Amino acid sequence: MGNSRKFVVKLLTSIDDNSSYSNILLDEALKRSSLTPQDKKFATALFYGVLERRYTLDEIIKSLSQNPKNLINHTVRNILRTGLYQLKYMDSVPDSAAVDEAVKLAKKNRNPAIPGFVNAMLRAFIRNDKKLPQGNNDIENLAIEYSCPVWLVEKWDSEYGRQMTINMLSSSLGRAPTVVKVNTLTDDFNDTLDVLLADGATFERNSMVKNSLNVCFAGGAEETTAYKEGRFHVQDLSSQLCCAALDPQEGDTVLDLCSAPGGKTFTIAELMNNKGKVMAFDLHANRVRLIKSGAERLGLDIVEASVNNAKEFNNDLPMADRVLCDVPCSGLGVIRRKPEIKYKDPAEFERLPDIQYKILDTSSTYVKVGGTLVYSTCTLSRAENDNVADKFLEEHSEFEPAPLGSVFSVNSDKCRISITPAEYNSDGFFIAKFVRRR
Repeated sequence: MGNSRKFVVKLLTSIDDNSSYSNILLDEALKRSSLTPQDKKFATALFYGVLERRYTLDEIIKSLSQNPKNLINHTVRNILRTGLYQLKYMDSVPDSAAVDEAVKLAKKNRNPAIPGFVNAMLRAFIRNDKKLPQGNNDIENLAIEYSCPVWLVEKWDSEYGRQMTINMLSSSLGRAPTVVKVNTLTDDFNDTLDVLLADGATFERNSMVKNSLNVCFAGGAEETTAYKEGRFHVQDLSSQLCCAALDPQEGDTVLDLCSAPGGKTFTIAELMNNKGKVMAFDLHANRVRLIKSGAERLGLDIVEASVNNAKEFNNDLPMADRVLCDVPCSGLGVIRRKPEIKYKDPAEFERLPDIQYKILDTSSTYVKVGGTLVYSTCTLSRAENDNVADKFLEEHSEFEPAPLGSVFSVNSDKCRISITPAEYNSDGFFIAKFVRRR
C-alpha cells in the first residue's frame, strides 16, 4: 500500500497547488497508474476520505502543532492528513502501519526535521485517544465534527435551521450513489437489466422515478456493454426529478439552455419518446460536442445541440412549450461528490445570483403562453435559489408558480423545493416551476 499512499499525497498536493477537480484528477491518474486493483481501491478511499475530512484533519494538526508554519508545506501537510485520516477513520489500517508509512514518505523531504515532526504529531494523536479538538461554540464543533468550514455551517444554520443543517452536514460525507436513467427507447427495460447483470453490475430500482436504478458497477460505467449500446446514461435522482417537474410531452418544443454535458437533455428526449424537438445549448463548443455524442449514443435524434450564450437573447430561437434553465451555481449540493467545493472562498459565489437571474430572465422570453419554465440549481443556498425565484416572480407578472407534479408525492402541490441528500439520498438540488399565463 506504500505506493498508493504516495500516489494519494501527490494528487492531494496537486489539488492544493492547482485547484483541480477531484473526480477528474483521480480518474485520469488511476488510468495512468500501475497500481493493482486493490491498491486503486485503497487509494480512492483514502483520497476522497482526506478531501471530505480535510477541515477536521487540519484542525487536528493545528491543535497538536506548536509552530507549524515553518515546517508544513503542502506535501508535508498532506502526509499528515493521510496519516491522521487512516488513524481516525480507517479501522482496517493498523496504527503502526499508518504512522510508519507516513514517516517513510516524510523522509523524502529535504528537511531532515520533517520525519521526526510527522512521527511526533501522529503518535501524539494516538496518545490523546484520537480525540477531536473542541471548538469555541456549537457552530465550530459542528464544523469540526462534520469537516465543513464555519462559514458554510453558519450559512446553512441561518437559512435552513439547526436540525436540517445537521442532516445536510451528515449526508455530505460518504460516497454518493451511482444512479442511472435507463433508456427505454433502445429495448425492453428488463432486457437492459439482463445486460447489466451480464456486465457484473448490481442494482436496485429507484422507487421515486420510473426507469431509474441505483447501480454498483464492477468497473467504470462507460466500460460496460449496456453503456456502449446506449441503454442508459448516468444521472443523479435529483436531476431526474428536475426533468419530471418539466414534464415534457410528445411533440413539444423544449429548450435546455445550460445543457452540457447533456444528462437532462437526454432524459427529456426519452420522456418525449423521441418525438418533438429538444434544443440543447452550451457556451462552449467542446461541451456542445459532449451533448451531441451522448445523444447519438442513446439514439436520440430529436436533440439539436449548438453554441449559445444563455445570458443574451437569441432571436433565432423558437418559442417553446417547455424551457429548462439549469444555471451555473456554487455546487454546494454536490459536495459529497466534489468535496473540494466546500473549501472554496465564499466570495467566489457572490456574483452568481446576478448571473443566474440574468439567465432566468432571458430564458423566460422563449416560453409560449401556457408554457412551462423550470429554474434549477445543484446548490443549497437561499441566495441562489429562493431569492432568485422570488425576484423573478416580482418582476414577471406574466408568470405564476406551478405545482411540481405527482412524482414529488407529498410535495406535489409545492411550486418549488430544496432537495436534500438526507431526505432523497440524492445530490442537493433546487427546483422552481413557473407557467406563463399571458
